[in-house]
Amino acid sequence: GTKRLPQALIVGVKKGGTRAVLEFIRVHPDVRALGTEPHFFDRNYGRGLDWYRSLMPRTLETQITLEKTPSYFVTQEAPRRIFNMSRDTKLIVVVRNPVTRAISDYTQTLSKKPDIPTFEGLSFRNRSLGLVDASWNAIRIGMYALHLESWLRYFPLAQIHFVSGERLITDPAGEMGRVQDFLGIKRFITDQHFYFNKTKGFPCLKKTQSSLLPRCLGKSKGRTHVQIDPEVIDQLREFYRPYNIKFYETVGQDFRWE
Repeated sequence: GTKRLPQALIVGVKKGGTRAVLEFIRVHPDVRALGTEPHFFDRNYGRGLDWYRSLMPRTLETQITLEKTPSYFVTQEAPRRIFNMSRDTKLIVVVRNPVTRAISDYTQTLSKKPDIPTFEGLSFRNRSLGLVDASWNAIRIGMYALHLESWLRYFPLAQIHFVSGERLITDPAGEMGRVQDFLGIKRFITDQHFYFNKTKGFPCLKKTQSSLLPRCLGKSKGRTHVQIDPEVIDQLREFYRPYNIKFYETVGQDFRWE
């Protein structure tokens, strides 16, 4: 095989389920994916396309090269840069309830920096007035409708596939079936590839004769979320509602986060 620039990218979102989609799709014989996040279109763009290509796995003519870097979705320059690489690039965005996503994001940061302020403290500029701090990254990422506008300047909606992070847990085979259809490959990954891990709280891959892939995602996945005051959750739901509705209308899909 030869190293090719990716024909498909998982571009977002952080803490949405991108690692799961990557690990699940890698089971497919027609997909070869980079295991690490190259951050080419946000941090390493100056290194050039040859450097980027050199990172890719070797593929046969019939195989799709794929990489995932969830921060692309919120990077202003990423859509234009990807378009300049290839206007035919297929884009996958894994989204989940923005409030849950923000809490998951905070939980991850807290595990690395135990002395950060509280979730409530970071979420609001003024909590009594209900003023949410939209500049805090954990909040900002979940404003999907806002970020999507940048992508739609370069790519038609038909070239962007949205995966529901919630359905990825309840119906992994169904969600991955749609991903395979979008990539134009046969539905190879089915129900028989998954089992539900009760401890983790999400589906894992079964080991098969042909696949020595890890059965479950790493320790950092499925962490118990920090307990948040229900009132804070309600205020954030209110904040996200208009963005969610606009997002549903734009993509023509109701993710039922309300």
